[in-house]
Amino acid sequence: MEEYPDGQIQSQDRAILAGVRLDGRSDRETREDLDELSLLARTAGAEVTEAVIQRRARIDPAYYMGKGKVEALSARARDLDAGLIIFDNDLSPGQVRNLEALTLCRVIDRSELILDIFALRARTRQARIQVELAQLEYLRPRLKRMWTHLERYEGGIGMRGPGEKQLEIDRRLIDRRIRDLKRELGQVEKQRALERRGRKNTFRVALVGYTNAGKTTLLNRLTGADSYEADELFATLDTKTRSWNLNATRSVVLSDTVGFLRKLPHHLIASFHATLGEAIEADLLLHVIDASHPRALDQARAVQQVVEKVGANTAPVLNVLNKCDRIQDPLVAVELRADIPDSIEVSARTGAGIEVLETAVVQEVDAHAVEREIVIDAANGRALAFVGERAEVLHSRTEEDSLRFLLRIGDGDFKRLLRMGGRVSDA
Repeated sequence: MEEYPDGQIQSQDRAILAGVRLDGRSDRETREDLDELSLLARTAGAEVTEAVIQRRARIDPAYYMGKGKVEALSARARDLDAGLIIFDNDLSPGQVRNLEALTLCRVIDRSELILDIFALRARTRQARIQVELAQLEYLRPRLKRMWTHLERYEGGIGMRGPGEKQLEIDRRLIDRRIRDLKRELGQVEKQRALERRGRKNTFRVALVGYTNAGKTTLLNRLTGADSYEADELFATLDTKTRSWNLNATRSVVLSDTVGFLRKLPHHLIASFHATLGEAIEADLLLHVIDASHPRALDQARAVQQVVEKVGANTAPVLNVLNKCDRIQDPLVAVELRADIPDSIEVSARTGAGIEVLETAVVQEVDAHAVEREIVIDAANGRALAFVGERAEVLHSRTEEDSLRFLLRIGDGDFKRLLRMGGRVSDA
């Protein structure tokens, strides 16, 4: 076992991956789903020993895949000394019980694996509340399984967070805990809403994208921040907000959000609504797409679906093709440009294309700006400095002890100038 910096012990489970290819899906799609599941399993600390796929016309209600295949899977697990089987699809509590009884292995599904990774990554109070809430809502209908499940195993993938405390509680206590967590999360959402209201007069940009698309690396490149970045799934869960200076007169607030994923558990989408609030209320979304990924287009569609689910699809979107420096085949770039028109190609790692992106965002900011005339007292240094920082001066002239400006300025910034003592022109 390996000791991690936060003091949590990460067990090295040997795991077999299992998936079912239903009629209507291609072998390639099923294989790519299992490849992603393998990345998720390794992120959680598992040693993936093998992947098994069964083609079926329909799901088996008792075992998900056929009983004969499960028996073969059990024998293979014994041969490989694997104690964990991870299914790529969501399993019912009854299916898990049947599978564990037949294979004598611990069985988890994709949702439980993702929840486990989120528990591993959660650092802040908000993230921990959201993860525990999602875990409890997922585990509640599986309590009967958990009582026997936790008597046989200690720790391991799919058992972080609430963990062995489940032995001591029942559904009534879980319901009470869920209510408490929702109340705490409601308080967090109110606090975050207050923070966002404090920035409502500033143009807000939110980064959205598939997990590991490079959002945090891009945030660091654009703002000079030093947020944690790594080539791994769900490296960060918490929203990071920084000031982004586009040019001498324009700056925006830029927020990084949690990465999305195909088949993202609905409990997580609901629980992370507070975190995604930055995207919901943004004036502009930067959809960061890993252009080097073989399923970049599928990932982009998955992000669009989640954005629509959380209600963040009202803001304009700029598609940003990141990691363009990693594209080996020029035809891939040509196809992506055709499939995702009006996209901007960048490399957050090298800085290529960043100036083009900044110019595009300036155009979006200017589209929200209006031409307004305002009079400011010559002694009002604070307001005059704000004009120099946040507005484009189209014309100015001195009038006795004041200055008259014709500005191109965002509506929120113009209101701030009025609160600083500026006056609407009456000439």
